[in-house]
Amino acid sequence: MPTTKPKYRRILLKLSGEALVGDLDHGIDPKALSSIAQEIVRATKGGAQMAIVIGGGNIWRGTSDEAAGINRVTADNMGMMATVINALALQDALEARRVPTRVQSAIEVNKLAEPCILRRATRHLEKGRVVIFAGGIGSPYFTTDTTAALRAIEISAQILLKATKVDGVYTDDPQKNPKATKYKTLRFEEAIVKRLKIMDTSAFTLCMDNKIPVLVFDLNVSGNIAKAVHGEKVGTLVH
Repeated sequence: MPTTKPKYRRILLKLSGEALVGDLDHGIDPKALSSIAQEIVRATKGGAQMAIVIGGGNIWRGTSDEAAGINRVTADNMGMMATVINALALQDALEARRVPTRVQSAIEVNKLAEPCILRRATRHLEKGRVVIFAGGIGSPYFTTDTTAALRAIEISAQILLKATKVDGVYTDDPQKNPKATKYKTLRFEEAIVKRLKIMDTSAFTLCMDNKIPVLVFDLNVSGNIAKAVHGEKVGTLVH
């Protein structure tokens, strides 16, 4: 585990809801939740300030075939509620490991989470607390990628860490094209021209316009979050 001073003092970590599924078909696998919490503990031990945006796809995907027949706004609202459930689960797992954590929700669930208030979130980070942003941006039609980009800008994060199932960005789908090669680094402009699917367009544009680099890496490799925080070479850096 890295013991040096972190390269990035303030980080926004984007987790998909599917990361919590583990060996299950859906929902929250306690083993997967425990593993992710432990990785976050390792990554923050050096003093890095970490905020997290987590998706809800393990519980509900508003754009999936299963949502057919449900109004898009209603489906997206259900998805935002799913992110609150995941955020509370991750908070519990972190605090079980003595990591002070606060959940802030963009939709009002005052008995479960704080409202999303930028100044309060920044203060929590300064005090060494992990902040989990839930409820998307509080409006339908926006993905958790866009939420992550927006929150990264708002808290003045130095980097957005996008944890995925793959070890970086490739020239093509490596599962379909065995000749696909991985980028070590990539310019925003190049990613747009080549139409590389890294994040949704709104999120990607927000990061590019506000000069927030995006590191895409494999969450399933032990220690990768800590390595990313300390500036070690993992995944693909888009800048």
